[in-house]
Amino acid sequence: MADATQSDVTVLLRQVNAGQRDAFGRLMTLIYPQLRRLAGAHFRRERASHLLQPTALVNEAYLRLVAHHDHNWQNRAHFLGAASELMRRILVDHARKQRAGKRDADRPSIALDQEVAASNDNAVDVIALDEALTVLARLSGRQARVVELRYFGGLTVPEIAAALGTTTRTVDRDWAAARAWLRLRLRP
Repeated sequence: MADATQSDVTVLLRQVNAGQRDAFGRLMTLIYPQLRRLAGAHFRRERASHLLQPTALVNEAYLRLVAHHDHNWQNRAHFLGAASELMRRILVDHARKQRAGKRDADRPSIALDQEVAASNDNAVDVIALDEALTVLARLSGRQARVVELRYFGGLTVPEIAAALGTTTRTVDRDWAAARAWLRLRLRP
């Protein structure tokens, strides 16, 4: 994304935070392609027969974001992280509804890591991952946030560092520790 667009997003986020009603619509128009890519990234980790589609996920996230009245997004990375977390929650809710109807048959799964995405041996149940992230958040809120922003949000290490107000080195350490903890936690 070009610097001018990042600046535009930041200006629009400030306007949204200030309560300007039309700013959210302009923000969504500007950032929709990124949200679509973000939804696509979420679906690359889902099973092929998933009933939701990326466009439906973006639309559902949009409706929930618009309904949320306590906006306090500081920058593009923070907004995309919030949108990604919301998409994750939508997918988890959907998976729970599916599981309630089917017991454990055909459990939805995602790969824990880009490096292992090609291997089905490393696929993780989306609900189990959500539960593990909840536990991790109690142990280390920052590590859980790094996972959400990196894995689900697709943000780079420098973007995560900026969003969390920390250094890239700290983000790298948190990412490595969180992945190791999650691998142990999610081992069958």
